[in-house]
Amino acid sequence: MADHGQRPIGLVGHGRFGTALADLLEERGRQVVAFDPAAEVPSRRRADSLDELARAAGTILLAVPVPGIRPVLEALAPRLGPSHLVADLASVKTGPMAAMHELLGARVPWAGAHPLFGPTSLALGERPLRVVVCAAAEHPAAAHRVRALFESFGCTVVERTPEEHDRQMAESHALTYFIAKAVLDGQFTFDPDLAPPSAQAIARAVEAVRADAGHLLLTLHRDNPFAGATRQRFLETLGQVDRELSSAADEPPAAGREQGAAPPALAIPDLGARSPQLRRVRELIDDLDRELVSLLARRAALARRARRAKDEIGGPVRDPVREQDLLAARRAWAGELGLDSESIDRIFAAILEFSRRVQGSGS
Repeated sequence: MADHGQRPIGLVGHGRFGTALADLLEERGRQVVAFDPAAEVPSRRRADSLDELARAAGTILLAVPVPGIRPVLEALAPRLGPSHLVADLASVKTGPMAAMHELLGARVPWAGAHPLFGPTSLALGERPLRVVVCAAAEHPAAAHRVRALFESFGCTVVERTPEEHDRQMAESHALTYFIAKAVLDGQFTFDPDLAPPSAQAIARAVEAVRADAGHLLLTLHRDNPFAGATRQRFLETLGQVDRELSSAADEPPAAGREQGAAPPALAIPDLGARSPQLRRVRELIDDLDRELVSLLARRAALARRARRAKDEIGGPVRDPVREQDLLAARRAWAGELGLDSESIDRIFAAILEFSRRVQGSGS
């Protein structure tokens, strides 16, 4: 069998996600060859035909929209053999994996995969990058190889069946897009000066959907076999809550119920048994510190990108003017929020030192 670690990784599809994934693979030292007749592909990675792609690549990733997977497989299958490995990267799994079962079968190793990140996530250096891998009964080893590929460039991989994947995506990915579409079409707004944290979280989710890929709304609901039932259950539940709220607004408080307390049907369950205030505060601090560490990891990724850009123009790691401007801006931000500017200055001086170390120099 061919050594997949030495052969280029083939990519069918070079749109926004395909381009971002190819860039990530190349950053991690992997050679990429890509074919997409409808998109511009850099010459260093361009294959002019599926024949050329199949000859060059050992592992082939399908980064095309769900409706395009079957046509691509029909064209690609005759060019593949047991030495290849194929994985689709679609956001639904049952349909694409059924197509691979039909067209690749036991002859060509294959598996399903769904990167839970997009071009925006990659550009912002978000971590961890998570991927779902779904094994095929005919090729259990293929799923292990796909998992190893994604783990080789820093991804966290979870394994699910295609049905488990699609059912969970219907209740998360598809439902989030559905809610975001309603918020946008209804022209609901979230004034940042007035929105509490819960509303800000919804606003961030809507913006994440808009930054990701708006066309996914139809794909997530048309091609996921569980999306329709999930959407219907959500609407029925929403209607029930609306009816309960309308009924409660028209009725006086029930006798014996604490003033202002919601009836049982409208109570939102808390997070568990009441705990001491200090414990709750410490748990919140732990959550924030985890976010801070995640943000530092993203900043480190951006620092490495900055170092590569500096190398291209022959620039030094350290830019004293930029650093002074950065610190001054952070002190001003701290003052606007009522924070001690000197303490913030020391924190960001340490962050700058951390970034310089990431870029390869402590000077």
